[in-house]
Amino acid sequence: MSRNVVISGGGTGIGLAAARLFAADGDRVLLLGRRAEVLKRADVPGASTYAADLGDPAAVRGVADFVAREFGTVDVLVNGAGGNGRLEPPAESGDPLDRVAHDWTVNFRINTLTAALLTEALKDRLASPGGRVLFVSSIAAYRGSGSGAYGGAKAALHPYAHDLARELGPRGITANVVAPGYIEDTEFFGPRIDPARRERLVADTSTKRAGTPGDVAATLHWLASPGAGHVTSQVVQVNGGAERGH
Repeated sequence: MSRNVVISGGGTGIGLAAARLFAADGDRVLLLGRRAEVLKRADVPGASTYAADLGDPAAVRGVADFVAREFGTVDVLVNGAGGNGRLEPPAESGDPLDRVAHDWTVNFRINTLTAALLTEALKDRLASPGGRVLFVSSIAAYRGSGSGAYGGAKAALHPYAHDLARELGPRGITANVVAPGYIEDTEFFGPRIDPARRERLVADTSTKRAGTPGDVAATLHWLASPGAGHVTSQVVQVNGGAERGH
């Protein structure tokens, strides 16, 4: 039976790989992202697209209205939007504290607030029972990311997912997190990653290979399946053993 699947960050990388996997099942997919041109290039068979800044409550209300008109019920919500702020305008001030405030504000806005706003806007539309809420976190939530801002923003998704699991569980809805490690072919790492850094990231794994968007998409797909109906409030690490599960 066809399901309604909403995926933020669906135009590139992990979100796009997940969208193609759900579409291949015959599911109705809605791709969300800020860049309309990127969503149009995604070329997911049968998918709808809606461009919006998911860190803006007014824009998210527009998404919710569109979903209500075009889809009604949401069976699967994948919160894949995010990033490390490289695509954002730089801080206006060169003052060190202003840069810190900018870095942390940007990272929490694009990684945490987007997921919280979209989830809360669509929460009442989740299929009951059978709905699935999924979040894409990061290995950085466990080991940091340099400045701490990106890892902190991703780590914030974990308690939110645990709270959702308790809240939505009585409705037969699950909430889970997937935390990828180094994933090639994504905007996050970019095509021009320093070869020495890439070598270190791969060497850090037990599998001795880079992850792919398909690796993470397959995990999201399984967590959205009926077979994962009793799996909730979990953080599933997809990093080839670079970070041990705990």
